[in-house]
Amino acid sequence: MSNKGVIYIAISLIAIAAAYAFIQLSGSYAKIDPQDEKMVARGQQIYGLYCAECHGIKLEGETPDWRTTKADGTLPAPPHDETGHTWHHDDQLLFDYTKRGGAALGPEGFKSGMPPFGKILSDMEIRSVLAFIKSRWPREIQDRQQRLSDALK
Repeated sequence: MSNKGVIYIAISLIAIAAAYAFIQLSGSYAKIDPQDEKMVARGQQIYGLYCAECHGIKLEGETPDWRTTKADGTLPAPPHDETGHTWHHDDQLLFDYTKRGGAALGPEGFKSGMPPFGKILSDMEIRSVLAFIKSRWPREIQDRQQRLSDALK
């Protein structure tokens, strides 16, 4: 084998090892942890600034009738407490929905009042908001939602 071949193989192996390490590290970094007090506290601050206006300061949603379509064709902002459906979804979907907005994840023509926050909040800030929301759920619901998230990894 020529020197060029050896160098090519060495560079390829280093690149593969670096990619593997990045994936492993980003996976642990990507955790949404409702038990992490710092993450939850930061998420509560961000939620108050960007989310409470629509979803309610107590996570109660825009209106008690949040399942009924509004005149503009969108649904009201749902509650994020245990009475809503947020906990029915896995962490990755919740993250993507927050980052990309509702219309980006719905079927073609889907109207959503949920704006994308990907250009406003960092990925870590989005995870912190979700950790705050999850921290307010009863433990049983946290566990059920975590099992769903783990099953879809």
